[in-house]
Amino acid sequence: MLGKIYRWSSSWTGTVIIVLAIIFFVAQAFVIPSGSMKNTLLIGDMLFVKKFSYGVPVPRIPWLEIPVFPDLKGNGHLIDGDKPQRGDIVVFRYPGNDAIHYVKRCVATGGDIIALKDKHLLLHPSEGNEFVKENYKDQQVVEISGKLFIVDPYRKDHPGIHNDPAVTKDGLQPYQLFDMLPIQIPQGEFFMMGDNRDHSNDSRFWGTVEYKYIVGKPWFIYFSWSEDKEIRWDRVFRSVSSIEKYMEGKKLEINHEKGIY
Repeated sequence: MLGKIYRWSSSWTGTVIIVLAIIFFVAQAFVIPSGSMKNTLLIGDMLFVKKFSYGVPVPRIPWLEIPVFPDLKGNGHLIDGDKPQRGDIVVFRYPGNDAIHYVKRCVATGGDIIALKDKHLLLHPSEGNEFVKENYKDQQVVEISGKLFIVDPYRKDHPGIHNDPAVTKDGLQPYQLFDMLPIQIPQGEFFMMGDNRDHSNDSRFWGTVEYKYIVGKPWFIYFSWSEDKEIRWDRVFRSVSSIEKYMEGKKLEINHEKGIY
């Protein structure tokens, strides 16, 4: 029996089926295409996406983006799973064109209220004021209309999050980068932002992301090179959490390109 399985897996048919099964249900290669997540993830980082992190998405044929199975549940998943949590880096399909993959950080989940004030992210978690008092004692908190909001809640633990000082209101930049009135995130949806806050095309511009678009989370970087084709050995085989620990206490040099990407 084992011999038959081995011979089948060694055949072209077996190999193709095994590879497709891995791509469909376990992991898929993904290349960071833009600088919206630097310096956490960089252009040229090649990583595997863990596709079972948030359930099992309806598989699609790579490059063609043709679904292999019908979306019987109507939520983009064959099997439901955990949902993205605040602070997770998530790979998802762009709601405006679900053939395109984006990678951003989830900054708010269903029931949360968020706002922007002079580039500062304000978060009122759905759990309410007592939750804020208990879990955010060492962070700046402001009260607005009786609700407690954490100011920049993710910067303490994620050193790659930053702003570009060259982007100012006087520079005729998009207003979404600076201020946003408080909004409540619908249940089952997620507000995504890039760590490169002033150059990220994200939920500030096109809204929240439904669960049906969620694909998975970055697993580890298997290769990385710069735009000059120089291999970045210090990033190879690192997970996102490992990269963030590596960045702690380091002075980050960030070259910003103009625009939103």
